[in-house]
Amino acid sequence: MSAFAEPPAVSRMTTTEFLVWPDDPTGRHWQLVDGEPVPKAPASDAFGSIHAALAALVGNHLAGGLRRCRVVISPGIVPRVREADNVRVPALAVTCSPADPNARLVREPVLILEILSPSNEAETWANVWAYTTIPSVAEILIVQSLAIEAELLRRQPDGGWPRMPERLGADAELRLASIDGTFRLAEFYATTSLATG
Repeated sequence: MSAFAEPPAVSRMTTTEFLVWPDDPTGRHWQLVDGEPVPKAPASDAFGSIHAALAALVGNHLAGGLRRCRVVISPGIVPRVREADNVRVPALAVTCSPADPNARLVREPVLILEILSPSNEAETWANVWAYTTIPSVAEILIVQSLAIEAELLRRQPDGGWPRMPERLGADAELRLASIDGTFRLAEFYATTSLATG
């Protein structure tokens, strides 16, 4: 996804303009929120460790599946509502659409995974609501970085979303129907200090 060395010297940007900006030489990442570029802070040790575990576990599960689905790290996702002004960047997304080596966006995600930390809470929940506007998204998993806990939103049979997410604790078995996978929530935290005490 595109990133910028400095915030652009324009008051608003479109998705198209955002996608052609050069990469930031410092490695900083940005997303486009309602036409405004917003920086993403570097990950903490716990956040990065959870991110790596999620990618590995979900990726390994998908590698053994019958469907040609893949997990993408820090993908560019365009919500359906206000699509000309938004490129959101979740921790991970799973898509079953054909891979395009030149694409800067992930099309038709079925599962989106976010990692919640105190510094990104408002941004993450704003992104979650944007993801619910994407017709292909069946599930959204929000994983905590300070405790072994998660919240799962699953699209209902009528196409709507539940009023409240399902809350999962440390001993929970997590069923992700969108990728036909079952995980122990604690697996995502195996390399963090939360797993050892």
